Amino acid sequence: MRPKTAWQAMAQRPLSFLTSSWPWRSVAYLASGVLVGAAAVAVLAAGLVVGLVLLVILVGVAPLVGVVLSSVTVATIERRRLRLVDLDDTPDPHQKPSGPGLRAWVATRLKEPVTWRELGFTLLSAAALWWLDLLVLAFSFGVPALCFEAVDGVTWPWAVFGSLVLLASPYTVTSWAGARAALSRTLLAPRDEELGIALEEVHASRVRLIDAFDAERVRIERDLHDGAQQRLITLGMTLGLLQLDVPPGSPLSAQLIQAQEQLSAAHEELRSLVRGLNPPVLADHGLAAAVREQASRFPIPVEVDLHLPGRLPRHVETNVYYLISEAMTNIARHSGARNASVSGRYHADLLVLEISDDGRGGADPTLGSGMTGLADRLTAVDGRIRVSSPIGGPTLLHVEIPCHFG
Repeated sequence: MRPKTAWQAMAQRPLSFLTSSWPWRSVAYLASGVLVGAAAVAVLAAGLVVGLVLLVILVGVAPLVGVVLSSVTVATIERRRLRLVDLDDTPDPHQKPSGPGLRAWVATRLKEPVTWRELGFTLLSAAALWWLDLLVLAFSFGVPALCFEAVDGVTWPWAVFGSLVLLASPYTVTSWAGARAALSRTLLAPRDEELGIALEEVHASRVRLIDAFDAERVRIERDLHDGAQQRLITLGMTLGLLQLDVPPGSPLSAQLIQAQEQLSAAHEELRSLVRGLNPPVLADHGLAAAVREQASRFPIPVEVDLHLPGRLPRHVETNVYYLISEAMTNIARHSGARNASVSGRYHADLLVLEISDDGRGGADPTLGSGMTGLADRLTAVDGRIRVSSPIGGPTLLHVEIPCHFG
């Protein structure tokens, strides 16, 4: 799986990491951090000046306001810089001003918790972070340069030391870049409650779509069961009655027998389709029983260790069942595995699933494989998935879904 953060990149094989762009991206992140940190000092000073001006022009606006609002600019730049070492988007959580004009904008900014976190980040950046960026860069590249300046018989140990520091510099720089990015994301990423009405509407819309899909799936299953399946049964009975009127061993009798065999195969395929749309075992006995029933029909041995304290909410249970079903289908089609396992536990309002196989590995969601469908399905239940699938295997899917038992 392609790394999305600097720390994930370092977890790759050394050659893959050293020949990638991640060490250079980390250098660019820290170098620009030095510039942004130095600018933050200037921005804070300018904000203090602006605050003093506003104090004269606008009654009730203190110099602190200018400093606070200046930090918004620093935080915006930092969110964009994060893309160098963290490919996940960091949306801007600021709300629209409650009215037109400068006063409304200032009032809105001062009421938002994110504004004060941005102030804290700006102060931290100005006071310490950019100095640490400079220190890491100076140690990683400045020390080796000084050691190589005067290499003779007396100072050659320093050249060896400089070489070791330079060889380790990709990991030194990337480690600090990953730590700095994690701290920045913690302070600047929006909290759920800060996303406000937009998040609530997206969540409500997603729930409506899930419910509509489930209702449509049940309707299709019922129509197939009560319509197409019954017609196939009636057709089979008609062919059986026709065969009674045909002399045994005649060409027509052989054709009727062949037609009945094809009809039986079509009926069995339709039954499998209906069972997949709305598994009776899932509806009657729950997720664990349905997964075990599915595993019993799987072409390779599957060990099922799924223990839950009760029935999950209907939409969660259905999505988890189809997620496991799709993961097992991917194993059968692509992995070349000889054994697979499905395990699950419930801990503190979190359903944790692990699906593994001993196949060839190499699963990569970014290449449009079957993993993409699993990630999309998890989005509907606020879940997340982590994949470990080195070339040569094994493959492990770790799934976490927040839920509670009613």
